[in-house]
Amino acid sequence: MTWGQELGFAELGIADTELSVDEAHLDAWLHAGRHGEMDYMARHGSRRARPAEMVPGTIRVITARLDYLPRRAQDPGAVLADSRKAYISRYALGRDYHKVMRQRLQRLVDRIGEAAGNPVDTSTETGARSYRYRVFTDSAPVLEVALAAKAGLGWRGKHTLLLTRDAGSFFFLGEIYTDLPLPVTPAVGAHCGSCRACLDICPTGAIVAPYELDARRCISYLTIELKGSIPESLRPLIGNRVYGCDDCQLACPWNKYAQTSDGPDFDVRHGLDDADLTELFAWTESDFNLRMEGSAIRRIGFERWLRNLAVGLGNACYSEQIVDALSSRRDDASPLVREHVAWALAEQERKRITAVVQVGVTTSG
Repeated sequence: MTWGQELGFAELGIADTELSVDEAHLDAWLHAGRHGEMDYMARHGSRRARPAEMVPGTIRVITARLDYLPRRAQDPGAVLADSRKAYISRYALGRDYHKVMRQRLQRLVDRIGEAAGNPVDTSTETGARSYRYRVFTDSAPVLEVALAAKAGLGWRGKHTLLLTRDAGSFFFLGEIYTDLPLPVTPAVGAHCGSCRACLDICPTGAIVAPYELDARRCISYLTIELKGSIPESLRPLIGNRVYGCDDCQLACPWNKYAQTSDGPDFDVRHGLDDADLTELFAWTESDFNLRMEGSAIRRIGFERWLRNLAVGLGNACYSEQIVDALSSRRDDASPLVREHVAWALAEQERKRITAVVQVGVTTSG
């Protein structure tokens, strides 16, 4: 555990590979179609819950926790309350976590290798070996919350994320699958009690019951994973959330203990913690690629970025500036962007008319 802390991890835990209960829950979730268009979730089937099938020989999984809240950032509540601003999930304000986590896990593997012998990455399988391993950073079908809970890093909250009494849920998880017979760390009890803050706050009702998430309604899925049109019925509920959503975490009482990151990797870049929707919508594709270099946001691409921003602009309070911004992309080359811009312009017009009527009623009264 000391090695992990020296490498910047907040906590490490070790679990065995028995996940039969979680496998049953996964099968039921997939059967209900709650994974939406995330076909990869179903494609890997039971392998997700069977580490030894994913990486032959695996008998232990080391899970690492890495806190990601930026050291300095605009208050998320203030951004969400200002419809002209773009809300971006706290995890995406800085550097792409995949790279940061993988680098640190690899250094941990090397440190273990100093004690256990020459490590061999099972994805390459070259050379003599003393132990086998494979690193995962949200890059393969891994039941990371289930493994982290078994490893004693916390418990699954009612929003389905891992929770810990010492740090809430604003952290990343990464795993090392290995054939080393390491001693497991004990699991901890759950501490959600009767609280349902995360269920009640979810803008789209995606947390359909405690511990049950319908990804098809989740704003993180709609703004990141969904490749096509966002369902019209859900667009008004998205508000100004243009990349991900933190509402269930922000409402969780345990996140009063959330920890900030230990260095500059997750510091805010390009003012994304307090950016105006119209300013982001004015970016060219070159601007997007340049400013999002090294960011997790870049993976959705410019087209979906504009799609999300258009929805945010449509949900904003009426203003001529917003109408002008939307009108500039009325004839965008992308049918996806044009569709969402047309919807947003209609929403702005509806709000303009509503405001005029309200003024008239007030004046006549």
